[in-house]
Amino acid sequence: MRKVSQISAVLRLALSSSKRSRHTNVCRSYCTPPNPTPSGPLTSYSKLVEQGRLQHDPYQEKVASAFQNLFGRLEHFEKEMEDYHVRLEEWEKKREEERRRLMVEEAEKKEEDGVWASMNKQGQKLLGRWVLGRRQMNVEPGVGKWVSYLNRERKLDSIVGSRPAIPSAPKGLYIYGNVGCGKTMLMDMFYSATDGMIRHRQRFHFHEAMLKINEQMHKYWKENGEEKSSQYSVSSWIMNLPVDERVKEWLAGEEFYKQQLQMKHILPAVADKFLVDQQSIKKGASILCFDEIQTVDVFAIVALSGMMSRLLNTGTVLVATSNRAPRELNQDGMQKEIFDKFISKLEKHCEIISIGSEVDYRRVAAKNSVEHVHYLWPLNNAVMEEFEKMWRQVTDQYGGEITSATLPVMFGRTVDVPESCKGVARFTFEYLCGRPVGAADYIAVAKNYHTIFISEIPAMSMEIRDKARRFITLVDELYNHHCCLVSSAETPIDELFQGTAEGTLFDLESFQFETETEDSRLRRDVLAEGSISAAGSPSSIVKMLSGEEEMFAFARAASRLIEMQTPLYLEGVRFLHPYFHQPK
Repeated sequence: MRKVSQISAVLRLALSSSKRSRHTNVCRSYCTPPNPTPSGPLTSYSKLVEQGRLQHDPYQEKVASAFQNLFGRLEHFEKEMEDYHVRLEEWEKKREEERRRLMVEEAEKKEEDGVWASMNKQGQKLLGRWVLGRRQMNVEPGVGKWVSYLNRERKLDSIVGSRPAIPSAPKGLYIYGNVGCGKTMLMDMFYSATDGMIRHRQRFHFHEAMLKINEQMHKYWKENGEEKSSQYSVSSWIMNLPVDERVKEWLAGEEFYKQQLQMKHILPAVADKFLVDQQSIKKGASILCFDEIQTVDVFAIVALSGMMSRLLNTGTVLVATSNRAPRELNQDGMQKEIFDKFISKLEKHCEIISIGSEVDYRRVAAKNSVEHVHYLWPLNNAVMEEFEKMWRQVTDQYGGEITSATLPVMFGRTVDVPESCKGVARFTFEYLCGRPVGAADYIAVAKNYHTIFISEIPAMSMEIRDKARRFITLVDELYNHHCCLVSSAETPIDELFQGTAEGTLFDLESFQFETETEDSRLRRDVLAEGSISAAGSPSSIVKMLSGEEEMFAFARAASRLIEMQTPLYLEGVRFLHPYFHQPK
């Protein structure tokens, strides 16, 4: 335990800036700010080694060189993709115009042939009821509609031509290795270097990516699914046609059938909007950086397979990190056919590289740093007094009133914050990890508070395995959002995860996404699309995560807790945390 003056010095290092940073690129503190003429990840790595901020490692240098090669191909690929999207937009516009023309011709011919001559009065009122939303549409697809749809698509291919060929994308990278070997650091150097070069790019940790996929699926379902069918309104282009009402009725039915077909491919539809920068008018290349890729349950396998296949087929460059080689991700054999197709696609589009280093550089950095500590232990009176004093120091520094707050999470859910003050929040371990909360709640907290105090963290054991799993997820999100963490605990960090060797500490709840009832149904529907029966539901899966995987998760959490105390990490809080990027 260190003196308060020493600890406060670390906090001042992290929080001394009263101005909001202009840098909006989220990466670790070892990444240089965006540069008008970026030199690339290998140059950045070499400079940090020369400055003594990083220790040279031949394995890391090899990966940095691979990132540099990929970086060198992106500028040309961006231009190719910009040209491709111009051609694609023209092709889609022409195809839609021809599709509507063919549909009108087909409808008018049916009318001439007397197909609708026997329509009764109730049928004549059907269009009006669709428009007013008084009843759910009752259009039975049947074989006839499917054949009609396919014939129309073939005609469009012959009239408009096939879809423009997409440029060949550079191979992405899949980096795997042990805890603290530098996977995330090198990926973030690459991501930082692409700022200003690639318009459409995103960086996600596993939890955040799964939550966003789930949220986008929910949104898509609400906008296009069954909920909307009872309020269906005929497209304006149909309503404005100078044709008989019976023609409009048939056209409306064909449009609805097309919508039903699209709903069967919800993951590709979500993928199309997953990386697009909605504020950018121009379209171009896209990059997805995916940290700590995992296949922890059936949903993750189905979602990753559907999303990644679509993204890779449409030219997205994927960069991923993991603790395992691709073929070792699914050791429990869940949905093997879907998983194997996903991995084959991944191996085709990514270079697979192992960082063979056994060194945990987070621990090296911590040993080489001045011993400032804001992880306080054990849980005695002296530590609690020091914890309280630090809370007062930080909140007094901001001069704000300590209040409670409520944060939106997703699907109408919220999370309460008992004590907060201008970007600083305080919780007990039991409040954050002893209740049925998950990654979505932790992401909401991490995004809104740059400094978080957590008291009374116990030693983890089999008796509180659910809380241990939640705590690991919490640490992941605090680290990913570059929060400053001040905590009081029962044991030192290296002794915090006791008892894990006794057995697998797996809490399914921490990996599932707590949602409202309607979203649970949506999740079930997606699983059904992956040919998953009731017998394949999460509750019936005997073994989802091996003990070895659990041990890795605990080792990663301990490693990150150690790094979060170092000056190098704390220097980045005021530049990298989302709180400092909010509009004034």
